[in-house]
Amino acid sequence: MNKIPSVDLADFLSEDNQKKQNFINEIGHAYENIGFVALKGHFLNDALVKELYAEVKNFFDLPLATKKKYEIPEIGGQRGYVSFGKESAKGKKEGDLKEFWHFGQYVAKDSKYAEEYPDNVIVEELPKFNEIGKKTYQMLEKTAKYVLRSLALHLGLEETYFDDYIKNGNSILRPIHYPPIKTEPQGAERAAAHGDINLITLLMGAQGKGLQVQNHKGDWIDAMAAPDELMINVGDMLSRHSNNKLKSTIHRVVNPPKEMWDTSRYSIPFFMHPISDMKLDVLPNCINAKNPKQFEDITAGEFLNERLKELGLKK
Repeated sequence: MNKIPSVDLADFLSEDNQKKQNFINEIGHAYENIGFVALKGHFLNDALVKELYAEVKNFFDLPLATKKKYEIPEIGGQRGYVSFGKESAKGKKEGDLKEFWHFGQYVAKDSKYAEEYPDNVIVEELPKFNEIGKKTYQMLEKTAKYVLRSLALHLGLEETYFDDYIKNGNSILRPIHYPPIKTEPQGAERAAAHGDINLITLLMGAQGKGLQVQNHKGDWIDAMAAPDELMINVGDMLSRHSNNKLKSTIHRVVNPPKEMWDTSRYSIPFFMHPISDMKLDVLPNCINAKNPKQFEDITAGEFLNERLKELGLKK
């Protein structure tokens, strides 16, 4: 595959069984072959997207000293601000050329996950920042639920198989700012080649050039979504759970040409994580003589912990 397929969630949500099945077939084929799709028909509306980008830009425009107030190193960057160059791709020593913010799950105080998840960090200087972040988080979580339902059916599981695992899941909304590049980036990229940790990632802001996906031949192809589309890819947790039937594809954000170094780029991925006690053991119906079991048994929480250490976010 040399281009990213486009699908429309409205087909899956329609009462037309043929349309629904076509969506399952198309997304399943895409995730088995390239690991990415562009998705129309999601639950974000234009007004919310516009407000979110305005709030995100307002935050990253704050003085560094103000942003640093919201950086909490002892929680491994799971909430609040992570400053420029702190995160690096697995196996890479150079930090990525980005700064970012994390919104996390919103759980009731009496939830068993309330103690596990750090509280969301409130930005005092921007009264609407957290409210808009929460609304966006919830709309992307809702979109992700239906994408996972389609994948459950593709894998021969009950349609709602993932529902209980993602309810109160440890998902993260990450507004990212790639600032203007001021000096030759000695081997560093805006985001070095990596696979995502989680079940699936929903990405806002893939409209301009920059995001590239590596296909199975090892070629890098541009992944660009239409203005009304989200780019959605499989993460390592889902790849592992499906015995690599669904592919977690290596991707990167390349530096722009030199004449565009003075421009910022913003993108906003939503990393859909399950609850930490979900077992990522390989599904029995994804194991056969041609594709024997490839991965050891592990929980989502254990896997996340391992990867945060590899990324330099956790000691």
